[in-house]
Amino acid sequence: MNLPDPTQTFLLEASDLLDQIEQVALELDGRPDDIEAINRMFRAFHTLKGSGAMFGFDAVASFTHHVETALDNVRNGKLAVTSALLQTILASRDQIQILLHDPQSAAAAAECAKIVAGLRDLTGAAEAADPVAVSKKRIETEKRATWKITFQPPAAIASSGMNPISLLDELRSLGECEVSAKIDGVPALSRLQPEECYFNWEVRLTTDRGLNAIKDVFIFVEDDSKLTYESVSPAPAPTAPAVSGSATPAAATPKEKEPEAALVAPSASRAETPSATSSAKKTAQEATVRVPSSKLDRLVNLVGELVMNQSRLAQVSAGIANTDLAAPVEAIERLIDELRESVLGIRMMPIGSTFSRFKRLVHDLSHELEKEIDLVTEGAETEVDKTVLDQLGDPLVHLIRNCIDHAICPPDERVRLGKPRRGTIRLKAQHAGSHVIISIQDDGRGLNSDAIRAKGIEKGLIAPDAELSEKDIFNLIFLPGFSTAKTITTVSGRGVGMDVVKRQLDALRGTIHLASQRGKGTTITLTLPLTLAIIDGLLVELAGDQYILPMSAVTENVEIHRAERSRQNGRNVFAVRGELLPYIRLREVFALSGDGPDIEKIVIVRHEDQRVGLVVDRVLGSHQTVIQPLGRFYRNIEVCSGSTIMGDGRVALIFDLPGLIRHAERGAPLTRPRAA
Repeated sequence: MNLPDPTQTFLLEASDLLDQIEQVALELDGRPDDIEAINRMFRAFHTLKGSGAMFGFDAVASFTHHVETALDNVRNGKLAVTSALLQTILASRDQIQILLHDPQSAAAAAECAKIVAGLRDLTGAAEAADPVAVSKKRIETEKRATWKITFQPPAAIASSGMNPISLLDELRSLGECEVSAKIDGVPALSRLQPEECYFNWEVRLTTDRGLNAIKDVFIFVEDDSKLTYESVSPAPAPTAPAVSGSATPAAATPKEKEPEAALVAPSASRAETPSATSSAKKTAQEATVRVPSSKLDRLVNLVGELVMNQSRLAQVSAGIANTDLAAPVEAIERLIDELRESVLGIRMMPIGSTFSRFKRLVHDLSHELEKEIDLVTEGAETEVDKTVLDQLGDPLVHLIRNCIDHAICPPDERVRLGKPRRGTIRLKAQHAGSHVIISIQDDGRGLNSDAIRAKGIEKGLIAPDAELSEKDIFNLIFLPGFSTAKTITTVSGRGVGMDVVKRQLDALRGTIHLASQRGKGTTITLTLPLTLAIIDGLLVELAGDQYILPMSAVTENVEIHRAERSRQNGRNVFAVRGELLPYIRLREVFALSGDGPDIEKIVIVRHEDQRVGLVVDRVLGSHQTVIQPLGRFYRNIEVCSGSTIMGDGRVALIFDLPGLIRHAERGAPLTRPRAA
């Protein structure tokens, strides 16, 4: 039995906590008074400190302690949430990430020392700002109070590695403490399970540390435990609301004409049953399993082998024409279809995990360029194959950086143009059939088609008298080395980026489309397949060989007679319900001998915002296609994106539609791509 490495498990959880810290810090940039967000950040650092010490990351635990102390000052009202503090917290988050992967890093240790000094300066500056007010608040905070605490841990607390006795000992360190054990829940000896906890405790604690310090003791078990806090002596109003799963501190201050012993009541009868939120969280945790992506890739490959062998089995069964064999073959086909959908569903991940990292990018880059920009995301729950998601990050980074640098004006210029001082970049994702559509929209300057055209002429990309549509002019941006930036900066100006985006999207079998209005903004639309592993294809035949077209791009099939082609005087166009569409005759593209059949098939596909016909000899029907790479010897073939193995053992090539259309536009014949 292969047991997971506890250190690797900690590193995965630490990565999640660091992402949470970054997200909360960016939220606080616009809502500095959000006490609940401050509590969430404090808990994340607290967990990092405790777990880091447990797994031997002493440098992480020591450094995190200083950040936690600063945040505790924020919770107690001693330190305000400022832009400088948030920048320091984000820098702390980055250094913790470095220390987790390189605990001996001298550069990280030196940077951490600078951050600790900065935190001390911020704390000292806050106390020096108004010493009278701070002194008064400290006196109020340090006022001793007595609390009655009831604590009932979950029965399976020991299985999580937590000892309730250690929690009670930590309470004793806060002040004068009396602990009483309640044994009402202990069952008869015959029903007692030695690994379960049946006790609950009642604690009377007198402390000057405040309610937050008490809650921090139970921070790791609060969601699954039954906890109440009751003030039994006059106490100052807590400076922060209850953390999730705890009591509401607003009730901790007795009001006039109320009993002196005011109950800090948990929501929804927490003393009796866990809250719905806690139950949902526990269910989600129990239902989630971390699996390395390599195992999922192996599973997908095995399903692909099943699909191919099922296709061969179906072909053999059809040739035998045995009714006893046909029924189980159909059942296997149905089960494999369900298995395929389930396995591909496991690989699907919400795109929000990628979107969230761009908030930090916009935050940091807008500060660097002295601009004010908001990033608005929509459709974060949209799911995409993990393989697509992993390769999508870099193109989106390029596009968003371009929006920040080129599209969004400085605040003063935006005001002069009658626009809001803060610019907006809107990142949106949605499903459209078997594709996901991602749009990046800004409210900036818009594209200057005249400047783009002039730059294209200057670089010799187009002739001075060339007649180009606005779309063609915009597409010049995707050519290598093209840039309209007047100066080279750390962000842009070297002409590297948009051509890389185009190549990466082509590799993902995706498309990119630009739409822009001068002075109003630009929208960039990416269309990507949901998965790259298994697709539904249309099987076609050309000169005896079989090929696959992605079914998601196919709109319809029509017939064309040889006589009808000759009537067009050499123009490759045909009429479909009154609309003239261009077509590509693949026999001519591949320089195949012979005229082909008298009646050929035109498969009409959609590429970007146009429809194009592909002329083939025959259309054989749909085919569930497991995509296999072509190998390094064929990596330069732009008209094919992969291959698949047919039921009879032959190999069929999968057409790459963007590459095929680009090649046809150049007009040069191609050597026949035989499948071997």
